[in-house]
Amino acid sequence: MQLRFYPHTLELRHAFGIAANTRTSTPAMMVEVERDGIIGYGEASMPPYLGESQETAAAFLRRVDLTRFADPFQLEEILPAIDALAPGNAAAKAAVDIALHDWIGKKLGAPWHRLWGLDPAKAPITSFTIGIDTPEVVRQKTREAAGYRILKVKLGRDATTDRELIETIRSVTGTPITVDANQGWKNRDEALRMSEWLAGQGVLFIEQPMPKEQPDDTAWLRERSPLPLIADESIQRLADVVKARGVFDGINIKLMKCTGLREAHRMITVARALGLKVMLGCMTETSCAISAAAQLSPLVDWADLDGALLIKNDLFTGATITDGRVTLSDHPGIGVVKH
Repeated sequence: MQLRFYPHTLELRHAFGIAANTRTSTPAMMVEVERDGIIGYGEASMPPYLGESQETAAAFLRRVDLTRFADPFQLEEILPAIDALAPGNAAAKAAVDIALHDWIGKKLGAPWHRLWGLDPAKAPITSFTIGIDTPEVVRQKTREAAGYRILKVKLGRDATTDRELIETIRSVTGTPITVDANQGWKNRDEALRMSEWLAGQGVLFIEQPMPKEQPDDTAWLRERSPLPLIADESIQRLADVVKARGVFDGINIKLMKCTGLREAHRMITVARALGLKVMLGCMTETSCAISAAAQLSPLVDWADLDGALLIKNDLFTGATITDGRVTLSDHPGIGVVKH
């Protein structure tokens, strides 16, 4: 099996603001694995705050030698060996994982949601993300998202800015909202006041309200908050899931953080065993990584798989959003066609 990779920079339709920064592009690395005339596609999307780059991804991928594995179907041998090559590099590892899953599905002639025995009709509604911006741009983004039944709003700068952002959106629409504070709330009493206020604004839950270094404060907030708390930055990989119990009500799983589909599937299983809700999230990504994650969507409570909608130079056609809901196709593998 041959491995190829090349860089691709994702150009965003709008500047994307979160609690810590704003950006207009996201570096990515596209991966292809080929054998028997079949090509499997994968992707590493690497927002700078995760610590990966096109350079680090290329350096890692040069170390991956798929020719030493006799059977491409033996993911339980291949993927742990790739994971052991170096610490970190989660997005680069995810790119290989996705490409291998795509190849296997194409070889078998079936999409992964069918191989997992999942009903595509159970795929959830996905949210559309609105970043931190000026009131004028926020109103514009909100109007553009009129076809979505849930909006995800980035908060976490300060209480005044957060309230103004929600009030700006509410001046345009009454669509249900989820909020992501991106660890921006440092004081638990202020976080509680904000959660109480948000509960009256049609908000469904709060994602990562406080820094991951403050689990005790987050657990305190969870006991008092009228809204569920969902872990994001606090949860990276499988070993972290058990840490969420008693601190959060649910977890957000992202392929770029957990090394891909194999581990994401296991994280969902463990989360369910612990009584945790599950959200399936993304970075800004092409339809390659989005469609890969979408294969798991019938297993989760909420989806935030709008990453490909936020960019203007997608390389693929894949899972779509119909009436706000993730819609899976019968295309084999991860369900994408390259342009």
